[in-house]
Amino acid sequence: MAYNIDLSGKSVLVTGASRGIGMSVAEHLARAGARVAVHFRRNRGPAEELARSIGNDSFAIGADLASKEACLSLFEECADRMGRVDVLVSNAGLAICAPFDIKESTWIDAWDTQMDVNLRASGILAFKAIKHFKEHGGGRIVFVSSRAAFRGDTADYMAYGASKSGLLGLNGSIARGFGKDNITSFVIAPGFTRTDMAQEFIDEYGEEYALSDIALNRLTEPGDIAPMVVLLSSGLADHATGTSIDVNAGSYVH
Repeated sequence: MAYNIDLSGKSVLVTGASRGIGMSVAEHLARAGARVAVHFRRNRGPAEELARSIGNDSFAIGADLASKEACLSLFEECADRMGRVDVLVSNAGLAICAPFDIKESTWIDAWDTQMDVNLRASGILAFKAIKHFKEHGGGRIVFVSSRAAFRGDTADYMAYGASKSGLLGLNGSIARGFGKDNITSFVIAPGFTRTDMAQEFIDEYGEEYALSDIALNRLTEPGDIAPMVVLLSSGLADHATGTSIDVNAGSYVH
């Protein structure tokens, strides 16, 4: 049987959508018919251009997810503008290199910032989404984690790995706790992906070094990850709620 995923009439909030994986996710969701709230932190211009280009009455919306208050107001504004949010894609994240030879205060600041953006913001947005979904007959959440949640990262990126690991417990708790409310939750765990955030690593170590860590012969692109988000947003995979899906070119298999 052939499937044509149709998200017409669905509204989706995608955080961190002004570039990289989030941008590709927004594009693919819109191609399936969804209206997308394109969240950005600083990249207003690219976010607004993306919202115009993908259509479906999509719009750009800014918020600094390091702020608790901004997380709360982001979801509330999206719900007000859309009337209903059907899917939350919690994609925004950052990775800060924090070697052990830096000052303690600098290391701690890097830890706190990554926990705030990568984990706390996802928790707050999920909290708001669940309340909203319970009032509107259900909904779906997709968290974008990382292979680092399972295999760890380098010592310079311990906080990144820890924050992305926290999303696994959050995801499982939502799936088990709110399934009877027609709320489903999923994690996608990408590996090394060709994005602006990854370019610094490529520039320093070279593309061949990155390729040596994967099983396939090309680096993962954002467009390799986005279709899985569309599937999980559609309802066709609801009985996989609570699961994590690896999209890492075979660089971590479990």
